[in-house]
Formats: sequence, structure tokens, C-alpha cells
Amino acid sequence: MTRRVAMISEHASPVAVLGGVDAGGQNVYVDAVSRGLGALGYDTDVFTVRGDLAHPEVVAWADGVRVIEIPVGAGAPLLKDALWPYMPAFRDAITHFADREGTQYDLIHGNFWMSGWVAAELRSRWRVPAVHIFHATGVTKQREQGAADTSPAGRIDVEKGVVRSVDRLIAQCPAERDELLTDYGARADQITLIPSAVDIDRFRPVDKQVARRALGLDPAAEIIVYVGRLVPRKDVRNIIHALAWLKARRIASGAATVPALIIVGGETEQPDAVATPEIGVLRSLAAELDVLDQVRFVGHRQPDELHLWYAAADVAVTTPWYEPFGLTPLEAMACGVPVIGSRVGGIAFTIVDGETGYLVPPRDPEALSFRLDDVLRNPERRLGMGQAGRARVLCSFTWQQVAARTAALYDELLAQDATPPPQSRQSGVPAVVAEMPQPQGVSA
Repeated sequence: MTRRVAMISEHASPVAVLGGVDAGGQNVYVDAVSRGLGALGYDTDVFTVRGDLAHPEVVAWADGVRVIEIPVGAGAPLLKDALWPYMPAFRDAITHFADREGTQYDLIHGNFWMSGWVAAELRSRWRVPAVHIFHATGVTKQREQGAADTSPAGRIDVEKGVVRSVDRLIAQCPAERDELLTDYGARADQITLIPSAVDIDRFRPVDKQVARRALGLDPAAEIIVYVGRLVPRKDVRNIIHALAWLKARRIASGAATVPALIIVGGETEQPDAVATPEIGVLRSLAAELDVLDQVRFVGHRQPDELHLWYAAADVAVTTPWYEPFGLTPLEAMACGVPVIGSRVGGIAFTIVDGETGYLVPPRDPEALSFRLDDVLRNPERRLGMGQAGRARVLCSFTWQQVAARTAALYDELLAQDATPPPQSRQSGVPAVVAEMPQPQGVSA
């Protein structure tokens, strides 16, 4: 018997173009998990705030998957931090959609903190189990970003209310599980560890010279690649500083070559410092450090092309100072490329230090430069790390495995009584939902 899931993901839609400021790992997760659930007896409706007003309300996205784009009256696309006041209208529109279609959902799966609030509200209305994944938590974001954290007021209190309201929480890595236990008071038996994953057919090994010919790259060059969003917390600036350290050491030792750094990402296909302000910052920094000639920006690239950029590189690098999980290390590993990443969040879980790549401290360009030099100078080590990375992905990080683990979690919950958590077994709205901070709603 096919059962139906309401997947709530207010800002991250499967139909969005990846690589933008608000389009990244969560979009990939929602898309891949929804697709994978279809083969396991769960059809999914993904509810998202309508970002592109030209899109139809209902998109038949894949077998067993619909994307329901809810217009909330904003009149134009909004950044995710501006969506919080619209959550009551979003919740009510989901309810109206289900009533109009006569659709009954067996389970709710929330994504991110705002959708967690919606999931808790719908759980109390529909009396069905709710699973939630935060993708990033407010406590850690505030701790790591400080004044740069643009989250709306009350986020952390909402998150704590969501933890008390839903039946199960998904943590993507041990660090996130520890955050939920320590910072949010979650119960250990409430948390299921299900790491995110990578599409092993899309991200696959390609002969390096074949990839370089396809991209028009120098077959003899040493190439470092960064793939991902160009926002400050990803700290591509750290990579440019490391390149400057490496260049200085190479020159001092009399070496004739300096590696090239290729940066793949941004809001537009052609690198544009207006559309992607971080590009301007990085260019200025590279010029200041005298490595601008070694840095190439290629702009946004479609997912089906990204494996070539990984495969063309000698090493991939990502050194954010804050990263809840991070999919790009897995993408590089799936392509058989060694990865150097900062020892934070999920990166410290996916990369095996010294085996599939290296882990370095965040904000330490000198340490990064030494590891880059080590990998670049040792072709046998690069080959072994790349092979180990691909093997690790195949063993533990495929979307088929994620879908199977998620479906097993659903099966377990649906085999139990769909009753409210012990803290709120009263008639009407669960107390923890009523106690949560409420958005200053915009009427539908």
C-alpha cells in the first residue's frame, strides 16, 4: 500500500537552480529523498513557498513526487530569512490544499526550523507522526557567525519547541546529534542518525585528461578546485590565502610551477561581482596577495557538468568555518578526487583524515597550504586517496541508502500509535506548540 508524505521545505525547492545563496544542500536532500521514497511505498508532496511566480502551483516532478508551490502574497521571491512572518499563511495554505484535494497524509517530514514550526502545527491538526531535520541549528549558527547571523529573532526558541513537538529528529552527522542532545534537550531515543549522500551516477570518476580536454584546461597544470556557494562562511578567502602561502614557498624553493585555483559557483553562469558580491571580495584579495593570475572564476555550472570540474582537478578543497553537513566533499570523493576540508560539522565525519583526504583547522591558511602541497607533490597518494574516497561513498553515502533508512524510520513510526508526545497528551493543540514563539503572520 502506498502512503503519502507531506514534505515541508519552505525555502528549498527541488525545482530551484542550485548554487545560489539560498539553494544548496537542503534542495538536494529534499529532491533525492523524495525521489527515493517512491520506490519504497511512499509518495511525496513537497510543499515550498512559491519563489518564482511564473511557476505553476503544482509541478509533477518525478514518479510519486509533486512539488506544491504555495504563493504567500509576498508579490516577489524572498530570501529565506524574510519568510518567517509568512509561515502562518504557508501552514493554512497547505491545509486548504489538502482539504481541497481530499488528500490525507500519513506522515509529515519537516526541513529547516521554519518548516519545523509548520510541521508541528500540522501535526496537531492532522494527528499524524512528524519527523524533522534541521539541516542547520540556530545555536550553532549564532555561536559560529555571531553578528553575521541574520536569523529572525526567536529562532532558537522555535527550534526547542519543535524538538519537543515532533516524534523523531534526523541528525546528519554525530556533531549534529550532539548539538540536539546538548543544546536542545532532545531525547537520545528521539534521534536517528541518517547522513546525507551523493548521486553516484551523476558524480563519478572520469579520466583526468579526458575531463581537462572537455573543459579546455591545461593538461600539465596543477589544479585545485573549489565547488560551492560563494558566501563568506564558506571561506574561499582562506583558500586564496593558502594559495599565497603555497606560492611563496614554491618561489623560495626555486620551484617553477604554482598551482591554479578554479572556483566554480555563483549566482550567474558568467562570473559577476554584482550578482555575486563575494566574487569581487575574492578578486580583490587575490590581487592583494599577488595570486590573481593563478585564480580563475568560472561561474555557476549545472549539476550534470560538475563531475568534470572535480575530475579535472588534482585536489578539491572546502574550508568553511561553519558547516552543518556539506555535500561537496562527498561529490568530490564520489568522483575519485582527494578532498581537503576543515575539521567542522559534517566534513569532519565524511572525510577520513589521511585516507580520503585531509582535515585541517578552519581559518588556518598555512596549515591548508602544507596539505595542498603534500597532495600535489604525491601522485600515488592522490590516486590512493581518490580511490578510498569513492569506496567510502559507495559504502555509506548513497541516496538509495538514505531513502531506505528514512523509509524504515517512517515504517517504525507508523507502526506505533500516532499520539502526541508525552509532554502534551491533552485534547486540542499540544501545549508545546501553543507555547512556541509565533511569527507575526502575514494574512493569506
